[in-house]
Amino acid sequence: MGSGMHYYEILRVGRNATNDDLKRAYRKLVRQWHPDKNPDIRSQAEAKFKEISEAFEVLSDPEKRATYDEYIEKGTKQISRRENGFANDNKRHSDAANAEKFFAHVFGKGSHIPFNKETSTAMPHEDPVICKPSHSKEIPMMQGVAFNGLRKPPPIERKLHCTLEELHNGSIRRIKISRNVIAPGGEMTTINEFLNINIKPGWKRGTKVIFTEKGNEQEGFIPADLVFIIDEKPHAVFKRDGNDLITNLKVTLTEALTGCEFIIPLLNSTSLHVPCTEIIFPGYEKTISNAGMPSAKDPVRRGNLRIKYDVDFPRHMSLEHRNILRKALNRIGSP
Repeated sequence: MGSGMHYYEILRVGRNATNDDLKRAYRKLVRQWHPDKNPDIRSQAEAKFKEISEAFEVLSDPEKRATYDEYIEKGTKQISRRENGFANDNKRHSDAANAEKFFAHVFGKGSHIPFNKETSTAMPHEDPVICKPSHSKEIPMMQGVAFNGLRKPPPIERKLHCTLEELHNGSIRRIKISRNVIAPGGEMTTINEFLNINIKPGWKRGTKVIFTEKGNEQEGFIPADLVFIIDEKPHAVFKRDGNDLITNLKVTLTEALTGCEFIIPLLNSTSLHVPCTEIIFPGYEKTISNAGMPSAKDPVRRGNLRIKYDVDFPRHMSLEHRNILRKALNRIGSP
């Protein structure tokens, strides 16, 4: 929120806006502020375009929107308290912590996954988040009895919720964990570590990233492996089908018969201009090759973008308009 504006103000919608309201506002503003349509003020348009995309990303995600609403509601109350002279230093520290928590949840800062001190079970504290690049890797998992006779607990599995953008472009997540280790003197102590996960373009739900022996240390046991399982968050514009991306566009009957064009925001922060000059009929689908998800095995290979059109027929039409339409269609003739 670099501009200081609320996301609702950026999209020019009310706090009770529905998901359809958000999509309509987003598409309208994207068309208005697309950099290619504003060459004379391209830098301003690019900044505005990014701001609009950021606002839509948060408000179109129910979980992020709920967190954001709670954050601005608390912010409003806290400002009111300060204006009436009730704020203090402790409260300001609490405000800063709340703000940090919100931005960590929505945009990604640091996150913590502390381990239970009595068992080897990882207890999630916050969602993992994006951070700077590193070199994590997938490694084979070992469990059972080692050659030295020590037993190994089952792996600790946790879901890693990823946006479709992360799975399309690749991303780095940095996870902070706290775990128990046995110090050289034999006493138990708690240490903090950061684990870096390199999310590769094209990864799918169910992909596992395994960190060997990152569980709690216990006498007579080899620490358990820590396993993060990729999960895919719902997306406001696209659905994934293998490596294909599917989006639904609603068109009026006039647009279906006379042609239309759309600007579709893509997962790599660019956009795609899609003209449609053909007749759109119910069930019509347009396929754009190589505009889908990359293949995890070969990022050069990509799936397709499949655009499904939904024709919005008028609910009412006067007799006069029906007669005009009938005459026009009769002149064209049946296909």
